Amino acid sequence: MNNQKLIKAAEKFGSPLYVYDSNKIKRQFNKLKNSFKSVDNLQINYAVKALSNISILKFIINLGSGIDAVSIQEVNLAIKCGIKPEKIIYTPNGVSMDEIKKASQLGVKINIDNLSVLEEFGNNNPSVPICIRINPHIMAGGNTKISVGHIDSKFGISIHQIPHLLRIVNNTKIKVNGIHMHTGSDILDIDVFLRASEILFDTAKNFDKLEFIDFGSGFKVPYFPNDSETNLKELGDKLSKRFNLFCKEYGKKLTLMFEPGKFLVSESGKFLCKVNSIKQTTSTVFAQVDSGFNHFLRPMMYGASHHIENISNSNDIQRYYSVVGYICETDTFATNRKISTIRNGDLLCFNNAGAYCHTMSSNYNSRYRPAEAMYINNNFQLIRKREGFEDLVRNQIDIFSQ
Repeated sequence: MNNQKLIKAAEKFGSPLYVYDSNKIKRQFNKLKNSFKSVDNLQINYAVKALSNISILKFIINLGSGIDAVSIQEVNLAIKCGIKPEKIIYTPNGVSMDEIKKASQLGVKINIDNLSVLEEFGNNNPSVPICIRINPHIMAGGNTKISVGHIDSKFGISIHQIPHLLRIVNNTKIKVNGIHMHTGSDILDIDVFLRASEILFDTAKNFDKLEFIDFGSGFKVPYFPNDSETNLKELGDKLSKRFNLFCKEYGKKLTLMFEPGKFLVSESGKFLCKVNSIKQTTSTVFAQVDSGFNHFLRPMMYGASHHIENISNSNDIQRYYSVVGYICETDTFATNRKISTIRNGDLLCFNNAGAYCHTMSSNYNSRYRPAEAMYINNNFQLIRKREGFEDLVRNQIDIFSQ
């Protein structure tokens, strides 16, 4: 997707606009698959929460991916896209037992990360095999908001609670067919994965009917030119050897699972927005765009730094700008960022907009959610219409007109 194609997409579908490159998604999927080609049984399960548009889901499913779902809605969305329930692993956190039962009745893999939930589910459903999510007590990830495997995390069953866990499994007679962990996102150091894997392997030895081990994901992707990323080839070589050795010691070939979200779709996505005005203050030049954190939350939520290009005027002198939105409170995409000279009406392109961007959008300030388009077969196709006023009020009830 070069700049001219992106400009034409914005002209055709309007601004702001999310666009996704199907070719990049496919390359990322194959990159992960090839990194672990020495493992006999590899299953990649796409994390729906990263980007849940049904056209994206169908495209990834057609590549051979399974699905990682964290809600009953994501389970139903995946089934609507045609995937078999047994290729879905459902990993909720803090949901009701009713929701877990609904997912179980659909035939998906159930992943439990709470001792009390495990005991209740096991007592009432001893014949339903389950996976157990372990908390390895490893701090990992780009920042604390996306680090989920440390000792104070709400996710997973602590490795210090293994004796209690085993008592519950023994008392309920429930079958454990999988062990799972996920330590965080944007993990650069592969030693983090390898250390956590040893904890997972040690835990797995306690169960004799395993079918798979799920290592989660969290691979770091580059966010700007020359940025670092996880050395997937090195990780693949080292973890594959260790996994194959464990399977030999275990006496059975298990399935190695990953659940990438950001890794598959982040770099495929670009967010296009138009500059409404340039505002000069005593110390700052603001480029004010036709969007805000209601559409693109990551910079405000995570302090994420997304590379921004002025694709309307890409070869001009670079100047310093603070790129801000139109939401009526602090709404900053970038501060003092060096960007090619920006003029009113120019189109800015935010890179790495494929993961946790549109899925986290809202109608704050009563703004409409943006459209989405997919670049496939050398053409842009609209995969989500831009919202309008009717979408904004669709489910509201006016009690004063009744």
